[in-house]
Amino acid sequence: MMQTPVIRTEFPELTLFQRGKVRDIYDLGDALLMVATDRLSAFDVVMPTPIPDKGKILTQISLFWFDVMKSMVANHVLTSDVGAYPDVCRPYAESLESRSMLVRKTQPLPIECVVRGYLSGSGWNAYRESSSVCGIRLPGGLVESDRLPEPIFTPSTKAELGEHDVNIDFQEAADMIGTELTTRVKDLSLEIYARGSRIADERGIIIADTKFEFGLDDGTLMLIDEVLTPDSSRFWPKDTYRSGGPQKSYDKQYVRDYLLTLDWDKTPPGPELPEAVVDNTRDKYVEAFEQLTQKAFTP
Repeated sequence: MMQTPVIRTEFPELTLFQRGKVRDIYDLGDALLMVATDRLSAFDVVMPTPIPDKGKILTQISLFWFDVMKSMVANHVLTSDVGAYPDVCRPYAESLESRSMLVRKTQPLPIECVVRGYLSGSGWNAYRESSSVCGIRLPGGLVESDRLPEPIFTPSTKAELGEHDVNIDFQEAADMIGTELTTRVKDLSLEIYARGSRIADERGIIIADTKFEFGLDDGTLMLIDEVLTPDSSRFWPKDTYRSGGPQKSYDKQYVRDYLLTLDWDKTPPGPELPEAVVDNTRDKYVEAFEQLTQKAFTP
């Protein structure tokens, strides 16, 4: 049964650290509590209409991938077992179940580590203008949604809430965090994408592109935030993929496509979403979860 959506958490006994587009993060002293709400953002604007169970689905997909990738890179997850959280969290256990993680505090890197395996979104727009993406020259004659000869690392800045990320090239990223660290996150991002794409492909999903976040914990590089979710990636059904135009999607592209039919200037406040758009979007999130994890989703 679909449960009442969680738009915003209010935990008076906990210290709110940050309220992002989707996650509410609480400071527990020696750790952070990350809670994925059912908020949805599109065009960097948080919609007023939530997607029921979205936060649970995102959290469970991320936990699946954190486990898959742990042999490649350390991650910030301490536990997602609500029963093992500090006692101060106990009054909120029901709200935290399946949609939260207790994580290490890290120093997040100030860049998004974007990997593109296919030509879509801002990458496609950049290619049409210059035949390159983030300073990487690509072959001529490519069309929208083409698979690239090999995945490319195309970092971006991290925007404040309500603002847009800006694509940058390798050197600009290196100017921000150093060449050595940029090389490490580039190599790791490409390796994680390669493994994730292979697994997803075997289960009928193309991961067209995605973004990762990394943080430092006493010098140890860690994978943080979320991993290969429908919010941080473009998921396309493998069986309907055809290059040459936009693709059907498991992610919030369904919402984006609806919003593009409206007379809306992509600035707050966002418009309310019709019930059919909400239901179909939730169905896509559930479908992505079940195909990737090979498990039934139970709210």
